[in-house]
Amino acid sequence: MSVKSVAHLNFRGDARAALEFYQSVFGGDVAVVTYKDAGNVQDPAEADQVMWGQVAAGNGFHVMAYDVPSQLPWDRGENSFFLSVRGESTEEITEYWQKLSAGATVVQPLGPAQWAPLYGMLKDRFGVVWVLDVVSPYNG
Repeated sequence: MSVKSVAHLNFRGDARAALEFYQSVFGGDVAVVTYKDAGNVQDPAEADQVMWGQVAAGNGFHVMAYDVPSQLPWDRGENSFFLSVRGESTEEITEYWQKLSAGATVVQPLGPAQWAPLYGMLKDRFGVVWVLDVVSPYNG
């Protein structure tokens, strides 16, 4: 088994610009999936915003980012990042989920998502927001 921990930055409409900036600093490739690309448009004004994005470079730099939809709370200083854990199997991610969820507040229950075989979000008992998912060809 292999697990990878990656900083997941949260923005309100600036995710694409931030990813492009980080790519200009660290190199690598930018990958972006918009809400429209994923068929997950709640607000037409946000259709071209980033639902999932990342910069990954050969030098080891890797950061993920997305635009928090307007119907969800967002505070630049309070919830500006998630810790993302990506695993290779549903069993692996389920095991981490079960352990992290002790005393946690579940934000998005662990289950299948349009972009991953398994995805969930929780705020652990220390206030850290974790996003766990299984790597797929769509998000790998």
